[in-house]
Amino acid sequence: MSESGTGGSGRGNGPQRGGAGAGSGAQSGGGQSGGAQSGGGRDSSRRNAQGRERNRGPQRGFTENAPSQRTRRADPARLVAFEVLRAVASEDAYANLVLPARIRHHGLDKRDAGFATELSYGALRGQGTYDAILGRCVDRPLDQLDPAVLDALRIGVHQLVAMRVPAHAALDQTVGLARAVIGAGPSALINAVLRKVSAHTLEEWLELLVREETDETRIASIRYAHPEWIVRALRQSLVAHGRPVTEINDLLEADNAAPVVNLVALPGLGSLDEALDGGATPGELVEGSALSSGGDLGRLASVRDGSTRVQDVGSQLVARALAAVDLGNSGNDAGSQADNHDAGSPAGERWLDLCAGPGGKAALLGALARQQGATLLANEPAPHRAKLVRQALAAVPHEVWHVRTGDGRDVGTEMAESFDRILVDAPCTGLGALRRRPESRWRRTPKDLADLGPLQRELLKSALAAVKPGGVVAYVTCSPHPAETTAVVSDVLRKREDLELLDAGEVLDRVSLTGHLEAGHELTAQLWPHVHRTDAMFLALIRKKA
Repeated sequence: MSESGTGGSGRGNGPQRGGAGAGSGAQSGGGQSGGAQSGGGRDSSRRNAQGRERNRGPQRGFTENAPSQRTRRADPARLVAFEVLRAVASEDAYANLVLPARIRHHGLDKRDAGFATELSYGALRGQGTYDAILGRCVDRPLDQLDPAVLDALRIGVHQLVAMRVPAHAALDQTVGLARAVIGAGPSALINAVLRKVSAHTLEEWLELLVREETDETRIASIRYAHPEWIVRALRQSLVAHGRPVTEINDLLEADNAAPVVNLVALPGLGSLDEALDGGATPGELVEGSALSSGGDLGRLASVRDGSTRVQDVGSQLVARALAAVDLGNSGNDAGSQADNHDAGSPAGERWLDLCAGPGGKAALLGALARQQGATLLANEPAPHRAKLVRQALAAVPHEVWHVRTGDGRDVGTEMAESFDRILVDAPCTGLGALRRRPESRWRRTPKDLADLGPLQRELLKSALAAVKPGGVVAYVTCSPHPAETTAVVSDVLRKREDLELLDAGEVLDRVSLTGHLEAGHELTAQLWPHVHRTDAMFLALIRKKA
């Protein structure tokens, strides 16, 4: 067990109202009455613009411990979090891909892996709020700090204000991390700054930060750690999809809650028994799903062989909705298909996943296609992602599916009117999955909306050209923004009399276990983290008239 255990390394208590991290405020001060002056606040060192010391003069200790008692090594769990933040900042890496590899590399046990996960994701989610706090405690603009120093500070702040880590442990261990991986000089600066941070709880800091603010968007941005443009975008999205704008704080708060891991057993191929025996609970929204508290899911044989997969329940619902639509050429209506997949669409149907990478929805569609006597073509333009699609589909019998590597915009011309059901899971900003991709909120910009719009429209047009008369296209995005959802659908359907919108909300209700999701609005459907506890998936079902 690493020293994070002795320092209170358990998970936090859940998200604060401020949303910047999980847990109630840690002990403020923790006996650190010396404030920032002890450990570098008023020492005789001279630091360069990056926070690295040049000539260290006599100074007091950076903790209250005697020199022989100071932590001089990096606690493995905190080191993992630091390495994740460094990879995200310097390599544009994705935390969910880097974190498992670093946990395995450092051999963390279950408890320390959980601590590293909360610390990594929490520091990334709360970055905007934490930087605002640090801005009050650092004597220079944050962009003048060495990036590694800034990441270490963010890790320290998250422990101090949002985790059940005693202040003395958060200070000592974070400074020890800095000494081990950055250098002795910056560790004094980190100690001084974190002592200032520890003087207040998160709620106290938030009150200080918004005291002079009058703009509601700016206040929400600080309190809930979202860029201002995303706060405005999500407020607009609520209104566009028929929900009251007063839900905005609940939505932002839901974005900051650590998401529960969703599992799906591929219909007719997988089983949840192993996961349920391991502590997972049955899902409440869709059949064949389960909720897991996390841990190393790779230990489950059903996950390793791909017959049980990690997939947000929102993604499960939209895939099942496409498979359940009644095309009018079967003796069974869509309701019976939802209840009995073996009696679904007639043999010989051809399905297409136009934007299949990395393959999660393709795997579920492939299993559903097998049950309904259909075949699936999964298209992915990037060869390395096409390989991931093949891996995702490996648990589905190979005679059911084929993977095509090519531009989805060409499919409509090359395979006109060839498919009965088509999924267009269009590339988007991912504003609906910010809780699962904590770094995305700080990477995306309003320009991404403008850049992605033409591609989304071209892909949908290609799908509509490739679908047979009487067939259906599901246009899906993991974003609620109207520029990526309703505006795209309206633009493509404008002046076309051969297309009609089906009631996507009604179909989602029929494939859900609740039967009443309240996701529909003007024939399209929008799921929400704060309402459905799913990613914010958008669904439009478009039928080409026979």
